[in-house]
Parts: sequence; C-alpha cells; structure tokens
Amino acid sequence: MNFLIVDDSAVMRRIHKNILLEKKIEESKIFEAENGEIAVKIAEKENIGLFLLDWNMPKLDGLKFVQIIRSLEKYENTPIIMITSEAAKYNVVEAISAGVTNYVVKPIKGDILWEKISKYII
Repeated sequence: MNFLIVDDSAVMRRIHKNILLEKKIEESKIFEAENGEIAVKIAEKENIGLFLLDWNMPKLDGLKFVQIIRSLEKYENTPIIMITSEAAKYNVVEAISAGVTNYVVKPIKGDILWEKISKYII
C-alpha cells in the first residue's frame, strides 16, 4: 500500500513519515508533496492507498485537493485523513462534506495518528 503525505511543512511531512517508518512501512511506499498541485501529479502516476493531507497549503489547498482526487474514479473511496490546525466545527463539516474520511487536529501524538491510520491499512 502506498501513502502520500501532503503538507507544505517539511517538518510535518518528516514527522508523519517517521510514524509510518516506525510501524515498518517501507520507505519506497511513502510519497511526499509540499502542495496539492504536486500531490495531484503524484496521485495520477502512482496508486495511492492512503492520503495524509494538510488543509492550508500554497497553490492548491487541501480542500480543493480532496475535490479533485474524489473526482478521479480510482480514488473515489481511498481514505483521506486531513491533519490540520483548522479546529472549528464548520471546518470539520466542510472537510467531511468534501470527501475527507477522517479529520485530525494538530498537534497530534504519533500513537494517536497511527491509530487513525491503521484502520485503513490493508
């Protein structure tokens, strides 16, 4: 199963990647993008099984990314976990309505994030 970590913060991408690596996910199965535009290109080329996605990013934000990904047949049901600092209830509702599978507010501990991720691992 391939993972795509989409976050404009290199530090956050590294944290999320390290959580996956600690759980014995092969590094070759982990892709990274610093914005939604790059993430869409990766998703079109690769077969991604789980997205870890930030909301606030330049060029193409997380919400617009979700809308684009959900319009692609191969990603209609792929899990998308939004990991963001947007904590207002209306943000959660908007993200879920757009097609996000799960929503996590930053900062998050590694074990809690893994708990969210592990539900979707095949």
